[in-house]
Amino acid sequence: MTGHFLLALGAPTKLNLWELVRNASAPVIGVMLILTAMSLYCWYIIGYKYLLLAAATKETDQFLDAFWRSRDIEAIYKDAQGLQRSPLSHLFLAGYSELSKLQSGGPAADREGDLENVARSLSKAQTREITRLESHVPFLATTGSAGPFIGLFGTVWGIMNSFLAIGAMKSASVATVAPGIAEALVATAIGLVAAIPAVLAYNYFLRKITILASEMETFSKDFLNIVRRHFLK
Repeated sequence: MTGHFLLALGAPTKLNLWELVRNASAPVIGVMLILTAMSLYCWYIIGYKYLLLAAATKETDQFLDAFWRSRDIEAIYKDAQGLQRSPLSHLFLAGYSELSKLQSGGPAADREGDLENVARSLSKAQTREITRLESHVPFLATTGSAGPFIGLFGTVWGIMNSFLAIGAMKSASVATVAPGIAEALVATAIGLVAAIPAVLAYNYFLRKITILASEMETFSKDFLNIVRRHFLK
């Protein structure tokens, strides 16, 4: 008898994830569906933002190269129009538009004070571009922080079902508690699967956006200095 028991303990058991999910209780299935939807949306954000930031970084380098190489502001304007995915291009176009208004205005003595208008235009464009770059990224942080706790709720519910089964059957055998504990652990696993890539992607994108924001800040200062020296004499 003892030998058969030990053999049963040592017998390999296949993990059938689909069976665990299918036989889970309704609240645990609901938790799994929520986490799965969050994970899928996170992967969409990761793919979309990776391509967007890669293009923004590449075109920003191209714009800076064209901006410092050329001495013709009209040529720079044309280059900027063709690099719409670069946030610096949008900053330049906003500053160029405001500068055109100043040059078509009154005497130069009156324009000096209007340099603040160019600065305001650049600041608004910078805020708009940072908002565009950061869109949807906070959801990654939300998933990274909330995902494990949502999975933990499914875990707690599964364990509660196990204890209820123990009370109903008046038995604390492994066969009684295993299904509830198994579905609980699946909910926890799905929560971690959703959270870990979201946290890693959030930190990666945050660093990329910070670099682009720093380049926008530097470009705004350089553009204002150029405007002050060459266009508002």
